[in-house]
Amino acid sequence: MDDTTKHDNPQRPAGGPGHETSDVNVWVIGKFAIALVAITLLSVALLIGVFQFFLSRTAEPVAMDPTKMFPNPQLEQNEPKDLQEFRDREAKALTGYAWVDKQKGTVSIPIDQAIDQLVKKGLPVRKQAETPASNVSMPTESGLGQPPAAHEESK
Repeated sequence: MDDTTKHDNPQRPAGGPGHETSDVNVWVIGKFAIALVAITLLSVALLIGVFQFFLSRTAEPVAMDPTKMFPNPQLEQNEPKDLQEFRDREAKALTGYAWVDKQKGTVSIPIDQAIDQLVKKGLPVRKQAETPASNVSMPTESGLGQPPAAHEESK
């Protein structure tokens, strides 16, 4: 018996097409593909329209002077010149005389002169306690002091 003459499937006529004709509706798939392409093209067109709308709303950027736009501190316009002016002000403060407080008679003197006066007069020193407590160890110039037991033995 030949396969083409076999009638096991009643929906397949003898000598008919070699595939199922009842499972897939090609026209529905075609309509879905057409709708998908149409929706994609419509989405792209709407997206381009939205971009054009937003581009038309943005104005040309206006150039502004940053010194008027931002509060202090501002960026330096001429760094070498500003640095030299700063160094000149600092040198003048360190090497010149100036009033600190006229009411109290306080003046600023050159740093070299201040160092010389400090060397001549010395730094202020606290008065040492006359009799330290017996259980307190006083630090020495070369160390932190003696341990309490050694301190008591040395007396």
